[in-house]
Amino acid sequence: MIEIQNLHKRFGDVEVLRDINLRVDDGEILAVVGPSGAGKSTLARCVALLEHPTSGSVVVNDTNLASLSGNALRTARHSIGTIFQSAPLLRRRTVAQNVALPLEFYQATKASTDQRVAALLDEVGLTDRAQYYPAQLSGGQRQRVGIARALALNPTVLLSDEATSGLDPATTRAILRLLSRLRTDFNLSIILITHEMEVVREIADRVARIDHGRIVESGTVSEVVLRPDSDLAKDLLPQHPLLGNPRVRNVWEITYASEQVPSTWLTGMLRDAPTSDVEIFSASIEAIHGVTVGRVIVGSSALEESWLRAHVEPQGLHVRAVDLVREAPAGAAPVADAVAATAESEE
Repeated sequence: MIEIQNLHKRFGDVEVLRDINLRVDDGEILAVVGPSGAGKSTLARCVALLEHPTSGSVVVNDTNLASLSGNALRTARHSIGTIFQSAPLLRRRTVAQNVALPLEFYQATKASTDQRVAALLDEVGLTDRAQYYPAQLSGGQRQRVGIARALALNPTVLLSDEATSGLDPATTRAILRLLSRLRTDFNLSIILITHEMEVVREIADRVARIDHGRIVESGTVSEVVLRPDSDLAKDLLPQHPLLGNPRVRNVWEITYASEQVPSTWLTGMLRDAPTSDVEIFSASIEAIHGVTVGRVIVGSSALEESWLRAHVEPQGLHVRAVDLVREAPAGAAPVADAVAATAESEE
C-alpha cells in the first residue's frame, strides 16, 4: 500500500505540485494522467524519492519515506521499484547481469542473486535471453528487463513512468498484460504515470488527472466514465468524428451515466421518435471493467431536445448538445463553411 498525503513540491518560487493526496491499495493499479507540464514526472520522482517533497508524506507500509534520509532512506527505497520510459540498461552487461545490479549493490550473495535473477527472468518471459546483451533485444524485451530489475529487491510498490511510451501497440499490450499479472503474483501497488488513455482503459483500477500541479479529478475507472460532465471521461472514451449532413440543425452527444442502461435503448429511441429525420453520426459502445459505457452522436433538424431528454435520460443516459463549430476535429472545415459550400453547389 502507498499513500501520498498533502504532498507539495517547490523549485525555488515555483510550486510544481500542490496538495497531492492519493492512495493505492495492495494489488491495485492507479493511473495518473494529465497534459504535458502538469506535474506528472515531478510526482513520479517525488514518489520514488528521487526528488524530496517540500512538504507532505509518501507512506509505504506505514513508513513515511519522505521523513527519512541517509541509510534509512536507501533501505526504505527497497519498497519502491521504478520502471522508466526507456529501460536504462548497461550495454556491456548481459540481461542477467543487468537484472542483478540492485542485488549486487546491496551485496547479496552470488547464490541468492543467481536464484532471484532466474526467477525474475522466468516471470517476464526472458529465461532464454539471459546471456543476451541489450543491443540484441527488441524494445519490448528491453522494457521487460527493466521490469525484472525493478522487482529485484522485492518491492511492494511499482512505479511505471511512461513505461509503454514509444512502443508499438502489440508490444504495449504485452507489457500491460505482464504488469497486470505481476500485480497479482506479487500483490503490488502500481502507479502508472502515462499520457496514453488506452493504457488506463486496459489495466487501471483507478485514475487521477493532474493539471497545474493539482489532482483535479479522480476515482475508479468505471466511476469516472459514467460521469456525464467529466473531462477525464471524455478522454477515456474513444474520440468521436462529427460526421453527417452539415445542414443538420441540432446535434447531441448521448453518453452512459448509469450501469443499468438497457441494451435496447438506441433501437427503442429510433422506433419511438416522432420523426424519421434522425441521423446517427457515430457510435461507440463497449465494456470497461465490466461496465457498459459509450457515446452516440445523433443529429436531426426536426427532433426536439426536450423529447430526446425525456425519452433517454430516465434510462440512465445523459444528453449534451454539441457545438459543431467549436468541437470540429482539428483540420476540418468549419461547419458554417460546409453549409455555405453545399448551398452554393445547389444554386
